[in-house]
Amino acid sequence: MTLTGQLDPRFSEATAPTPWGEVEAALVGATGYQLTTVRADGRPHVTPLVGLWTGEAFVFCTGPDEQKARNLGHGPHTAVTLGSGAWDDGLDVVVEGAAERVTGGPELRRLADAFRAKYGSAWDFENDDESFDPQGQRALVYRVVPAKVLAFAKSPHGQTTFRP
Repeated sequence: MTLTGQLDPRFSEATAPTPWGEVEAALVGATGYQLTTVRADGRPHVTPLVGLWTGEAFVFCTGPDEQKARNLGHGPHTAVTLGSGAWDDGLDVVVEGAAERVTGGPELRRLADAFRAKYGSAWDFENDDESFDPQGQRALVYRVVPAKVLAFAKSPHGQTTFRP
């Protein structure tokens, strides 16, 4: 996926949008992300987690009884965020979209291999057609295809919006 962003001059000192390549590099290179889902009563739920940027979508896994999985049972709306934690350095990224379950043995195997390649043996999954680790602490796999991506550059400050 290669996108062209639009710089929002209301929130920007920068004179050009952040290039998609920089945003994608941040998404690929991050090892920790924040996921926001929405509870049945409308309250947000934010949690740190590991995940993958596949070039088209963000992928994560969660136990079927975890709060984020229960929230996704009520509605798919999510936001995935990452950032430097600094006000004046780095790049913060927000991916907004709908989470959808990923199933199918070959696709889950491909994603399990990608998790292992990125995170090592700590995230080494077997899979069946429905989940990671089917004989252990079963983990459902979700894909968030972006509806909108926001990039917040910090030196100089600039807000770039990407719409696939």
